[in-house]
Amino acid sequence: MSRYKSSSYVYWRLQYHIVWTPKYRHRILKNNVGKEVYRSIYVYCSMKQCEVLELNVQVDHVHLVVSVPPKLSISELMGFLKGRSAIRLFNKFPYLRKQKLW
Repeated sequence: MSRYKSSSYVYWRLQYHIVWTPKYRHRILKNNVGKEVYRSIYVYCSMKQCEVLELNVQVDHVHLVVSVPPKLSISELMGFLKGRSAIRLFNKFPYLRKQKLW
C-alpha cells in the first residue's frame, strides 16, 4: 500500500497536526464530554472524507492528526469540526451552556 492517495489527476499526502483548546483552557473535556468529543470528531471527519490518524482528547485540549484531501481546506475542516462538535455537545450536555466558564 502506498503512502500516497490518489484522485483522478493527483497524488496527495496531506497530514495536519492540529491542537485546539476550550475557551480559557478550562478543564471541561473529561468523562462523558471527552468521550463525546472523541466520537463526534470521528463522525464529522468521515463526513468530509478525512482520515483520523491519531486523536487524543485531554481534559483541556485536543490533539488531532488528520489526513485531508486536497479539495478541502484546513480552515473549512476546522470550522466544520469545531462548530458541529460544539453544537452537539451543547445539545447533549446543556449544563455546559448554562455554566459560566468564562
